[in-house]
Amino acid sequence: MSSVSVKPQGGSPPAVSVRGLVKRYDAVEAVRGVDFDVAPGEVFGFLGPNGAGKSTTINVLCTLIRPTAGTALVAGYDVARQRDQVRRNIGLVFQDTTLDSYLTAEQNLRFHAELYGVPRASLPDRMRQVLEMVGLWERRRSVVMTFSGGMKRRLEIARGLMHSPRVLFLDEPTVGLDPQTRSSIWGYIQELKRAEDITIFLTTHYMDEAEYCDRIAIMDAGQIVVIDTPEALKASVGTDRVKISTTDDPAAIAALRDRFGMEAKMSEGAVMFSVPGGEQFVPRLFGELGVPITSVSVARPSLDDVFMSYTGTTIRDAEAASSSDFIRMAVRARR
Repeated sequence: MSSVSVKPQGGSPPAVSVRGLVKRYDAVEAVRGVDFDVAPGEVFGFLGPNGAGKSTTINVLCTLIRPTAGTALVAGYDVARQRDQVRRNIGLVFQDTTLDSYLTAEQNLRFHAELYGVPRASLPDRMRQVLEMVGLWERRRSVVMTFSGGMKRRLEIARGLMHSPRVLFLDEPTVGLDPQTRSSIWGYIQELKRAEDITIFLTTHYMDEAEYCDRIAIMDAGQIVVIDTPEALKASVGTDRVKISTTDDPAAIAALRDRFGMEAKMSEGAVMFSVPGGEQFVPRLFGELGVPITSVSVARPSLDDVFMSYTGTTIRDAEAASSSDFIRMAVRARR
């Protein structure tokens, strides 16, 4: 495993500080000793496949579950010993909607404001502010069951802001939404960063969404393998990704190893390997591989390449493997 830099830039105390965090469920270690800091005002992203431990970490930081070991401070408060103080200083948007569909948008926000003790005198102005921020002020009196999936997610973000939290947690904020709606949600999140003095901590398994973050922690199998800015992570790869389809993929993998000294593997139904100057290498590949090539593509380093470089697999293959493991465990449990 590579070394992990945990400290953000800047001199202010971290908005989130985690050391040696562990969470076990019986024999399963969902989070395996993670360390990181999140700076005030930062958009910090957890990137990884489903089952990597992202949501478990979020749940610990939001005091929904207790850690097995380690420490975590959010807004300066300990998540195990000062749970009430932590909860007063955070907002949380879950993967699945928790809105009351039979109430209006305004009623949902009023109920949340009462739970968090928002002063009644400031409630009208705050409600208008957050609803205008997510483009729902004109629909404030509409029943939530009439909202689209994207509108519900925007309303949940507005609700999470009602009590002016210092840290807003977004757990897979655009999961299940179409690409256009996902893009619009990110527009609102970026506007939120400009308008509010707030730290945003989110999880995602979408590579394009991770590009919006100030820094990313790549998480795999319960551990953080690297933390840095998206640009620095992509620069660390330093090679192009070449994907080829051939008439005999196992023979092509062997030829790449024996003739070029390159380690290739099957990924997403094709032979994939990394090489500096991919476009210049392709003509040589056709001339010397010795296996007929049916298609080839060359891509500059992306966050998917970063994930593959640090974990040995793509995020899609990791999710497929995680799903297979879950199915195998379910089958064993039924026997």
